Amino acid sequence: MRVLLLGVGMQGKTALHDLCDSDGIETVVAADIDLDALLSHVANLPKQEKVACERVDASHPESLARLMRQGFDVIIDLLPAAFIDNVVQSAVDHGVHFINTMHATPLMTALASEAEEKGIVLLPGLGMDPGIDQVMLGQAVRLLDRVTELSSYGSGIPAPEAANNPIKYKVSWTFDGVLELYRRPARLIRDGVAVEIPGTEILSSANIHVLEIADLGPLEAYGNGDFLSTIENLGLDPVTLTSAGQYTLRWPGHCEFWRKIVDLHLLDKEPVIVDGQAVDRKRYLVAALEPHLQYGEGEQDMAILRVEAAGTKDGAPTRVVLELIDRRDLETGLTAMSRLVGFTASIGAQMIGNGDISRRGLLSPARDVPYQAFTEELGRRGIEITSSVSSSAQPA
Repeated sequence: MRVLLLGVGMQGKTALHDLCDSDGIETVVAADIDLDALLSHVANLPKQEKVACERVDASHPESLARLMRQGFDVIIDLLPAAFIDNVVQSAVDHGVHFINTMHATPLMTALASEAEEKGIVLLPGLGMDPGIDQVMLGQAVRLLDRVTELSSYGSGIPAPEAANNPIKYKVSWTFDGVLELYRRPARLIRDGVAVEIPGTEILSSANIHVLEIADLGPLEAYGNGDFLSTIENLGLDPVTLTSAGQYTLRWPGHCEFWRKIVDLHLLDKEPVIVDGQAVDRKRYLVAALEPHLQYGEGEQDMAILRVEAAGTKDGAPTRVVLELIDRRDLETGLTAMSRLVGFTASIGAQMIGNGDISRRGLLSPARDVPYQAFTEELGRRGIEITSSVSSSAQPA
């Protein structure tokens, strides 16, 4: 199997590690705009003979086309979001399967029919969140005949012993992206009614609830994004749901701190004028705080995904809980966040190549990634999803 890996940053390095370690992969062409850094990284890989390095500038279609013409089974796109449409258009033009870790774009939807006619897979959103969470949601829904409650939780936080700064948070993802989430509106269902929470209110105490995680204790949960679209993707009727939402988890006290930052307008999009110069507030905070929010060499991050569903099965009230908790691998240095993103993208590409994912066209992780085969691949990488299905039915 020949794979083109576009983008070899934090998540790309993890995907490359997994591809090199997988027996079914014959060749990986790793491409990045910074060829020198890529060559330096690959020189230290244990199975570097599998890897060829190329420079790519995804802002120029011909740079992508030059690579596509080399012939690949699957493209894994881990470039910044700005280049998604360029990559997916080139993938369809050249008849190559495509996978990434971000939500589908309108162009992907427009290309769905052409991709299906050409026998191409377009599989967006197969990382951690979105990604594994969607596969878990699909499985939870399939385990019930009728769903009345559905919640999805995701988090990248320091392990308890590493949560040793004033905000109990360290950067395992882009900090700019994290701050963006503190102002993003959320759509969910409460008491059977669809609710939209403004971005300025998602961290308020009225919109926070506490989730107890075994061996970790209480974590704060706040609304994360548009869960109504996920409900639609899962084939559920919102009218039948009494509660449903997608939430981010943080250590206690985190939300109160960032709510104050929001209330003080430090995350407003409008620049502030300082000594005649326009200063982007969020970019300033990233530059000022990010250097002090890094993991030490022996510290671990944690990635948490949890799906809770309630409803009925065979006429009996039933509750489903699927949960995944992963920690940084100190031997390889790979963070939990990068493992759940990079490994997952690699697994998805290999499942397309070996036929475990057989449908063609624009696919969904929730509907089209087979749960059993997928979780077995995670297990081979030391990542486990636990499952609990409990029924309150009385014995006959």
